[in-house]
Amino acid sequence: MGDAILETEGLTKRFGARVAVDGLSLRVARGDVFGFLGPNGAGKTTTIRMVTGLIRPNAGQIAIGGVRLRRSRRKALRKVGALVETPAFHPHLSARTNLAVFASLSRRVDGKELDEALDTVGLLARAGDKVKTYSHGMKQRLGIACALVPQPELLVLDEPSDGLDPHGIKDVRDLIPSLARELGVTIFISSHILSEVEQTCSRLAIIDHGRLVTQGTMDELRSAEPVVTFGVDRVADARRLIEEKLGLDVLSMDETELRLTLPHERIADVNTALVSAGHRVHAIVTARQSLEDLFLELTEKSIR
Repeated sequence: MGDAILETEGLTKRFGARVAVDGLSLRVARGDVFGFLGPNGAGKTTTIRMVTGLIRPNAGQIAIGGVRLRRSRRKALRKVGALVETPAFHPHLSARTNLAVFASLSRRVDGKELDEALDTVGLLARAGDKVKTYSHGMKQRLGIACALVPQPELLVLDEPSDGLDPHGIKDVRDLIPSLARELGVTIFISSHILSEVEQTCSRLAIIDHGRLVTQGTMDELRSAEPVVTFGVDRVADARRLIEEKLGLDVLSMDETELRLTLPHERIADVNTALVSAGHRVHAIVTARQSLEDLFLELTEKSIR
């Protein structure tokens, strides 16, 4: 792994008596597409707002490209471009004019650079159109173009697919790895769409209740044990049997199925226990652990 573009150490933020982020230590290497995950209220946006200088931590350190944010705020943030929450634009101005207005806040940018940024996010053909004619997905891409204007080393995206339709989600999913590949920018992305993170991110961290649960590559974090789905009747009773009698953790369940990580040699034991208790088992399916499986397993454990 290369050197770190972003490091946090013991990062803590309190709002009154509530601890939103609690001793969080992260390491994001240059070249990563880094997924930052957690349940609602886990502290993701608070962390991002600290990393981008919008709010100050109560304790801990943030270093961007080796520069400590607390000591050299301007120098550190010069390396960062960010899309935090829904971008706001002048609706009666064109995308190019909006981008020029935004760019003027950070540095002098010529028309060629503006067009290059718009082309990068696939908006050059619509650059002269008023933003009020843009879809939500196009506005998100324009927001990413704004974040690219400072020519950052680190691009921070907070829920870039939020509120998008399937076409918009795919556009963002395709755009993110291309930015990392073509511009050489490191991307730190918070998202609740786990399938998108799994397809785009090289490394990830999961937090819950403001604390780090785990971080690493999918291969490092994924259980070696398969996820086994049992199709069974009376699923609530079956879950109690598996957890209380067999001492196993169920990842999730619906009206007809239970899912858990399980060594191959224990599958027959679970099946035998279910059948002996009078359950009808109509399916047993094994699969490799997905990011959703991993997320549910780790965040449920952190609650206990």
